[in-house]
Amino acid sequence: MKGRPYLALVFSMIFWSFSFVWFKIANRDYDPITIVFIRLAVAAIFLSTFLWLTKGFTKIKSGDKKYFLMLAVFEPFLYFLGESFGLTYVSSTVGSVIISTIPVFAVIFAWIFYRERLKLINYAGVILSFIGVLIFITNASGNIAMNLKGLGLMLIAVSAAVGYNMMLHKLASKYNPIYIVNVQNVIGVVFFLPLFLIFDLHKLTETGIVAGSFSSIILLAIFASSGAFVLFAYSVKHIGISRANIFSNLIPLFTAIIAFFLVGERITLRNIIGMAVVIAGLFLSQTGKRVSIAAEVDLAGRSA
Repeated sequence: MKGRPYLALVFSMIFWSFSFVWFKIANRDYDPITIVFIRLAVAAIFLSTFLWLTKGFTKIKSGDKKYFLMLAVFEPFLYFLGESFGLTYVSSTVGSVIISTIPVFAVIFAWIFYRERLKLINYAGVILSFIGVLIFITNASGNIAMNLKGLGLMLIAVSAAVGYNMMLHKLASKYNPIYIVNVQNVIGVVFFLPLFLIFDLHKLTETGIVAGSFSSIILLAIFASSGAFVLFAYSVKHIGISRANIFSNLIPLFTAIIAFFLVGERITLRNIIGMAVVIAGLFLSQTGKRVSIAAEVDLAGRSA
């Protein structure tokens, strides 16, 4: 089914859009490291159980171990540190808009490392989408209408996401998407465990289980850290990094709508114009077929 990767992308973006709102809800009672650690641990248990029941575990080739390690370093470790702490300073909608700049950088690095290129109209779509993002995060005078510390932290997340895409490109055609995501989550748990024990364990014991906030962490684990990543990895395998990442420009639209209904965040006319430009760019970026200088069999990055 030709449209299956695109449908998978839409659902992955919806799940990630919800994640910004679920994080803000969980953050009312729990600190970022606690949220991330529990989120990853639950996701690892959930996916490991599924792989065990379906006999989906496989052996990692020795040459790929370093790529799995780097995959987890970029995301979830560095990405979640930047995103989670960044969201304590900016709204869920603004955070999602910054994250939507990932396609701009992903296209550049996909060309540098994998010679994966798009048509001129596709690049125009990427630029148009980025202009929409700028409209969204600036005010009428052209100044950035947000916390600069939050912006810096979110940009760390963006950089980590680009690195993640480079590593995912090497693994997507060799391993089952569910297995890839499970490995990155398990390694992520190992990375975050010392931080959790040192900084947040005592706070969690004092706070205890707060139903609304804790349930948001579970939703993050099942839908964002599991479902969204699996669907995204599946799509990258079939349509490439550049096209798959353009869909992250839908995240601000979905997040703004969800945040409006769930946490009462305001949507301005400028926000709506910005979103419209972003979506117009998305459609332009998907016009025509992807052109790859390297052969499609090279999706695993064997030319590197």
